[in-house]
Amino acid sequence: MRPTIDEYFMNIAEVVATRSTCLRNNVGAVIVRDKRIISTGYNGAPRNLEHCLDIGCIRDQENIESGTMHEICRAVHAEQNAIIQAALHAVSTKDATIYCTHQPCILCAKMIINANIVRVVFRDAYPDNMAIEFFTAAGVEVVQMKGGGSPAPAPAGSG
Repeated sequence: MRPTIDEYFMNIAEVVATRSTCLRNNVGAVIVRDKRIISTGYNGAPRNLEHCLDIGCIRDQENIESGTMHEICRAVHAEQNAIIQAALHAVSTKDATIYCTHQPCILCAKMIINANIVRVVFRDAYPDNMAIEFFTAAGVEVVQMKGGGSPAPAPAGSG
């Protein structure tokens, strides 16, 4: 059966996530405008730094709970990398949709809002309700892909 547009781009985000070097979550992001991919990103250490796959996870070593203390992590998030790649190649993200395998955290939500991305589609929830609240306040449409890939609006305060 032919996938919907949201299913199609989420499937691609899932493939992008396979490049992740994170030990906790393999996350992929795809930025799309006018049904065309303009950028992709996955979570991993900044350029020229060692990856968690090679040296271990500082968040695990410090017993940091998921959804908290985002700044204590070697990884650049998938959404951040996708936005950075678009900027490096002078591609506007204005009025785009970002497909993420996981709900963006608050740090990524703020970047997505300022990048003028107008729609966020994600598959897996993440324990960061403030991100959803920011998206709602900024007028960014949020859709969570539910079981079987069918899109359903994410309820306010979910995640």
